[in-house]
This record gives sequence, C-alpha cells and structure tokens, in this order.
Amino acid sequence: MPSSIQLIRASTLSDVAQYAYAATAPKEARLIFLAGACPLLDDGSTAAVGDYVGQALRCVETMRGALAAAGVTIGDVISTRVLVASSERSDLATVWDVVRDAFGEHDVPSTLFGVTVLGYPDQLVEIEAVAAVVD
Repeated sequence: MPSSIQLIRASTLSDVAQYAYAATAPKEARLIFLAGACPLLDDGSTAAVGDYVGQALRCVETMRGALAAAGVTIGDVISTRVLVASSERSDLATVWDVVRDAFGEHDVPSTLFGVTVLGYPDQLVEIEAVAAVVD
C-alpha cells in the first residue's frame, strides 16, 4: 500500500540535510504517536551496552515492532526524533547513519539530539516517531 505521506523538500534551503524538511498527511489520516523506541531486550535489560550502533539497531527493531502493532510500517512514519546520550558529535553521526539507513529513501523530517542521560540503565539511544495512515 502506498504511503499517504507527502515529503516536502525545500530547494531554497541547504541540501546538506539528509531528510525532507517537512511532511504532510491528508486530513483524513490517522496519526500514530509512538513512545520512544528503546534498546531493550525481551527480558527488559538494555541491549548492546556501550555500543551506539547496536543500540540504534535495536531501537529501529523496537520501533518497527511498535509500528506493526499499530498496523503500519516504517514507510508510514511522518517524523522522528533521535536521542543520543552523548556530547560527541561523532556518536550522534554514528547513530544517525543507522537510522538513515533504516529509513532508506523514505527520508522523513528528523531531529537529532545529544542528551545527557536516557531513562534506562546503560541506555545510549532512543527513537521517537509519528506515523500517519489513511485506513
């Protein structure tokens, strides 16, 4: 099923950003707000302790599971916020590479944050997302 989301690019803004600058959904779209996808294993422990890539991959997997439970896919995501517990730009870039690769050509508007701490022990990454779909 094709996505009901329209990604908007702004030719008057920098082309350095690796995502669309805006997105819209039709007025009849149902919005799905995901809690932050965390790098938790089934037993509740934190996956890939100390590993930004491993945690980002687990967050993407968690996000895909939450999307599936809502009856949508990653192609229905309209925006993301990616949180990384680090003050090092290189750590943020490492996580961003994983997230960007997961979304592929569906380069939704996104914001990448460096934060001081996240909620679970040893947690380094969290991904928030909003999806939109016309039923």
